[in-house]
Amino acid sequence: MLAGALVLISLLILFFLFLKYYEKKGIYFPAKQIDLTPKAIGLEFNDVYFLSSDGTELNGWFVPAEEEFQLTLLFCHGNAGNISHRIELIDMFHKLGLNVFIFDYRGYGRSQGNPGEEGLHSDAYAAYKYLLDNQNIDEGSIVVYGKSLGANVAIELCSKVRPAALISESAFTSALDMGKRLFPFLPIKWLITVKYDAMAKIEGITVPKLIIHSEDDEVIPFQHGRRLFEAAPEPKEFYTMRGGHNTAVFLARKDFAAKIDNFLREYCGLK
Repeated sequence: MLAGALVLISLLILFFLFLKYYEKKGIYFPAKQIDLTPKAIGLEFNDVYFLSSDGTELNGWFVPAEEEFQLTLLFCHGNAGNISHRIELIDMFHKLGLNVFIFDYRGYGRSQGNPGEEGLHSDAYAAYKYLLDNQNIDEGSIVVYGKSLGANVAIELCSKVRPAALISESAFTSALDMGKRLFPFLPIKWLITVKYDAMAKIEGITVPKLIIHSEDDEVIPFQHGRRLFEAAPEPKEFYTMRGGHNTAVFLARKDFAAKIDNFLREYCGLK
């Protein structure tokens, strides 16, 4: 019995260590190499560097609108790749007449450091401050957009600042809820340390919100988006797509762009 108990304890310790490893390696999938820049599709851009609150140097691209800007989209990307893998979306937003500022979190692309929850939140705030302080953009002209993990980062940011609007695509309610889905028979509540608790934050965000989710999302269940929408205060809109987590936006390219355009015209005065 003693031997059996020791084996069980050893397995529990190994599994706990696996979860700690998963939190670090199973959430973030950064790529360092920049494969393309906006210039590859004919867009002018400024390659900028700025500092996060702890002094970590971050890299981003500021893509100005062709005409005098009205709104600037702050783009918080997902957990994999880097800014060079979002060229199509940058182009889509640019064609809506927006300035686009996309940045890499610490450990992604040319940004220094290693990713982590607190660091990503600090980096998003630093990017927001960069627009205010270095581009002289008014807070009321910034639209914060986030996809997947970036949507949770965007929601956290908007709980601390007051931009013109928030656009959340494929957010999850919390890391705890995702952990329960992945490991339904384990006491995840006592094992997981990351939070990314969008549900707790969105209730206090009073700026206009567009919450987007695909019914076919195989990574983050559709119900996460619906629950966030139901918890969010007005003004808010919900947009349902079809297609996979990484394909839905491209399957509905025209409708997706039109929905965002209409939302910005209605709530943010985009002309």
